[in-house]
Amino acid sequence: MKVLFMGTPDFAVSTLDSIIKAGHEVVGVVTQPDKPKGRGKAVLYTPVKEKALEHNIPVYQPVKVREESVIEELRQLKPDIGVVAAFGQILPQTLLDMPTHGCVCVHGSLLPKYRGAAPIQWAVIDGEAVSGITIMQMDAGIDTGDMISKVEVPIDKEETYGSLHDKLAVAGAELLVETLEMFEKGTVTREKQDDSKSNYAVRLTKELGKIDFNKSAVELERLIRGLNPWPSAYTALNGKTLKVWKADVLEKQYGGELGEIVDVTKDSICVKTADGALALKEIQLEGKKRMDVASFLRGVTVEKGEKLG
Repeated sequence: MKVLFMGTPDFAVSTLDSIIKAGHEVVGVVTQPDKPKGRGKAVLYTPVKEKALEHNIPVYQPVKVREESVIEELRQLKPDIGVVAAFGQILPQTLLDMPTHGCVCVHGSLLPKYRGAAPIQWAVIDGEAVSGITIMQMDAGIDTGDMISKVEVPIDKEETYGSLHDKLAVAGAELLVETLEMFEKGTVTREKQDDSKSNYAVRLTKELGKIDFNKSAVELERLIRGLNPWPSAYTALNGKTLKVWKADVLEKQYGGELGEIVDVTKDSICVKTADGALALKEIQLEGKKRMDVASFLRGVTVEKGEKLG
């Protein structure tokens, strides 16, 4: 099939690569404009652009994909289908309707439950046992189109956003290729979503990562995993930001105040929460490298009775 691919971050690269390896003709790749990054403000290509250029595929980087001139340029490619994976812009109806088979989306959750910008993170934060990929026929709504195919991916008890992201990227690539075969064979079936079962997975902010010890240890441990590696969960120790990368739940109920350090062992700093305690295992103090707590305690003295936050 002649595929017009639209995607930007690492999540989309596996899908683009699988489409190419499956023998489909990628007639063009649409990705977000390059942006300066780092201290030197060097302009870096998007991950999808890098993959496209490896295969000499034409790349388009419109500031606004809904511009009529952009749509007309893409129309000249005469795609059979559009494939969208974490592109980053809302597509207008004229673009959705332009390919022969319309546009499909590789969505990082089992619809209809998690629509929106951050379905992978929220599945971890909310304590879901399973996530997955949905291939959806796109319409004008946000992740509201008819579902074509799904695959489930179990969420491990120590799963982070980063590890689940990587699993789903691979699963999405495989499922998308299978779905393209269904289009070629004319065996596609579609299922409407039940809107009553939908939640909107809102975009993450750095502020969301601030650890609130008024919550339970279970909730906070999930938050830490769901925000790893970005934007990360954090608190404060002696006036300095303390990022928390890994923690365990202690069901023991301690006395003292919320956020108080109630125990310090050779490899953990235990903090009282509204229900149970949080045993910090991997942290990063402002100005220092990320490290396990055992290494941290060899250079920094932390005592019972100190408070975080």
